[in-house]
Amino acid sequence: MNEEQIKAYLEENNIQKIKFAFADIDGVLRGKVIHPKKFIDGLQSGYGFCDVVFGWDSSDVCYDNVQLTGWHTGYPDKLCRIDLSTLRNIPWQDNIPFFLADYSDPKGVDLPACPRSLLKHITKQCSDLGYHAEFAQEFEWFNFRETPQTVNDKNFTNINTLTPGMFGYSILRTSENSDFYYDLFTLLTQFNIPIEGLHTETGPGVYEAAIMHDEVLSAADKAVLFKTAVKEIAYKHGIMASFMAKWTETLPGCSGHIHQSLWSTDKSQNLFYNADDEHKMSDLHKHYLAGQLYCMPHILPMYAPTINSYKRLVEGAWAPTTITWGVENRTTALRVINTTPDLTRLETRIPGSDTNPYLAMAAALASGLYGIKNKLALNIPQTIGNGYQEKRNGVLATNLYDAAVNMQNSGIAKELFGEGFVEHFTQTRLWEHRQYAKYVTDWELKRYFEII
Repeated sequence: MNEEQIKAYLEENNIQKIKFAFADIDGVLRGKVIHPKKFIDGLQSGYGFCDVVFGWDSSDVCYDNVQLTGWHTGYPDKLCRIDLSTLRNIPWQDNIPFFLADYSDPKGVDLPACPRSLLKHITKQCSDLGYHAEFAQEFEWFNFRETPQTVNDKNFTNINTLTPGMFGYSILRTSENSDFYYDLFTLLTQFNIPIEGLHTETGPGVYEAAIMHDEVLSAADKAVLFKTAVKEIAYKHGIMASFMAKWTETLPGCSGHIHQSLWSTDKSQNLFYNADDEHKMSDLHKHYLAGQLYCMPHILPMYAPTINSYKRLVEGAWAPTTITWGVENRTTALRVINTTPDLTRLETRIPGSDTNPYLAMAAALASGLYGIKNKLALNIPQTIGNGYQEKRNGVLATNLYDAAVNMQNSGIAKELFGEGFVEHFTQTRLWEHRQYAKYVTDWELKRYFEII
């Protein structure tokens, strides 16, 4: 809908309130409910938000190491703008109209910290090269018989999972909670996040959902909204959903794999497919894959943004640790899927469910395009067998601090995303590490309190 159609829609349906939100640097949605007059008045000029939303962490603690905003700037308002194409109604909240926003101004001069604006910039680069980028993200997450109040009261100990035991692809476990299970599928689809498949994964109370693929920006919008929508639907059933990469060392982590392919602009031809190639891969696909392999160590925090991310990226835990690729190989960082011409794609397996989808997809697309622009040869042979043992081409950083420092000092990262974004983002990751490093954990108390 255009602006006039939106105004007519609001009037004809007697809309009294409108909800909108944008994603911060961690992918957390920040927003508000506004009056229709305020909505209409801001369509051209934008809506002011205190820029502390990009100056604090996921717990609303202000950074002391960023230049973009802070006490030194006085935390002024910055203008975010609603994207009218993102209109959808929230079926579990009386169908209130909802929009996504970002910090792109009409001239395209973006706030460097805005994740959606960054992905829009990378998407335009892709379009300018003559490609349509088709993406989808899938998520695993754990569900608990808890509320925000109960887990806080219990200091996040003795948390009760939705169901017991390891039961992947279970019909029984989903039937046990069928109201919640079918609400997820139905309400998400009504919210314009169509689900391709939904099932249990192996682990107590863990589900996996694959979102249907779409143009990359729309796919990222759906992925960002998916995480919050699942949490809100879960609340209605007395359930808490967690998208931590790994909530306990005794169970597998939760992935957020990204599937991607490049198509002709009319979407009639999958440009990643070549019937005559041994692996059914076009030269374009190989350049794209080579770009991701080359850039991977330079931009790892965009795939693994939290302290917890690296608890998932360990050997033998269904998450990659090496710079590798393979055909239908789930032990490598990049998995080529080449079953049919239309379904041929690349799966980037590093991201966990804790990713900011805008940043993870921007990282995948930008690094793939880097390989295409520079015609990088796919010199790394495919891994056949155990990718954890294939370390000749390098391994992924094992913690957020090392990954963030690597990115902060990387000319490749700055070339891909600009110095403004790289400086701000890496400083937020170093802040995250600093908050963790000063904390005394239960593990330390149990290990050292008496014995040492």
